[in-house]
Amino acid sequence: MEEPEPVAGCPAGHPALQEDRPAGGEDKDGEAGKDTDIRALATDFVRLFHAEFPAAGDPGRRLAAVLAEIEATGTYRHTREELVFGARVAWRNNTRCIGRLYWNSLQVRDRRHVTTAEGVALEAVAHLRAATNGGRIRPVITVLAPDTPERQGPRIWNEQLIRYAGHRAPDGTVVGDPVNTGITEAAVRLGWSGGAGTPFDILPLIVQGAGGGPPRCFRLPDEAVLEVPIAHPEFDWLAEWGLRWHAVPAISCMCLEIGGVCYPAAPFNGWYMGTEIGARNLADTDRYDLLPRVAEALGLDTAEDRTLWRDRALVELNRAVLHSFDLVGATVTDHHTESRRFLAHIDREERRGRTVPADWSWIVPPMSGSATGVFHRYYETGERTPAYVHHPQALALARGETLV
Repeated sequence: MEEPEPVAGCPAGHPALQEDRPAGGEDKDGEAGKDTDIRALATDFVRLFHAEFPAAGDPGRRLAAVLAEIEATGTYRHTREELVFGARVAWRNNTRCIGRLYWNSLQVRDRRHVTTAEGVALEAVAHLRAATNGGRIRPVITVLAPDTPERQGPRIWNEQLIRYAGHRAPDGTVVGDPVNTGITEAAVRLGWSGGAGTPFDILPLIVQGAGGGPPRCFRLPDEAVLEVPIAHPEFDWLAEWGLRWHAVPAISCMCLEIGGVCYPAAPFNGWYMGTEIGARNLADTDRYDLLPRVAEALGLDTAEDRTLWRDRALVELNRAVLHSFDLVGATVTDHHTESRRFLAHIDREERRGRTVPADWSWIVPPMSGSATGVFHRYYETGERTPAYVHHPQALALARGETLV
């Protein structure tokens, strides 16, 4: 696929991207990978790149230049072609992703020159516009400034660019998504009004510019966020509940690591598999926990587990998710189709002499696992590079744990 044209962000001061007052706090996660040998990682990456792209030139000359740059500065700069290749192969290497058949179509937005908090927020909005594509979701990554020995790169605290707030009440109950109570409270401390207090208030972005300055809070413009109202193809009562979910799952707290260089702010997305929403986000007991409510509306006997009321409610909730995305023309896939695609990906990679690492517990869908082909086989394990990596400090930021 061709890279999309640059999507214009909101100019400084534009009301569509409003900044709340900044507060104190520091991100000291500036030394990710300091104990690794950047020379060895860079060497492996340059060799991999040239092995898959022999037309790129003399690998020895490129490697000599990279090692000389590392000797002089402690790091090196990827070429545009290396960055695109590294981001795509990181997706190819992701052991937890079932949707890797299309890894080579990932559209890479090279924004390594962007270092300020406002610039990162504007690029996040531009990313969402490019990825949403009127509902025909495109896999996109936006790569912002990397960590260097002199200065850490920017950070996006949020787990995803779009997530719903979790409003904690004094009695301990939560309105919204319980997994996001920490980041919600952090946003409020940074000046966010807290939204309308509904179960589906979109969180603002919390961003730190390069160098670890104070975090700043930015509200996403409504037009950059495509949401899907949830309705059922047969039961009208579900539409009356006001459920919805966002259409673009853009991960924003993982570090893109390519050849020893860490890009801590590199939001990326594919598209949803329906079970991620219907069998996890809306159904898990520590998330929206809707299965008891759905079962009651269906008139199911919930007195004991052996009636399989949870299973029956789960199927109907997942039917509703797929039906709803189809109604608005937003890309979504079902777990049976995606399982077949993953097996096709394995076959394609093996024909090219590459094995496919995978984590069985993540590849097998969270419902009807044994009815899919991915259930009935073993996979190679082990992490490879380039990779998308969860650093402990980034996970703490996503939980809102470091702001006092």
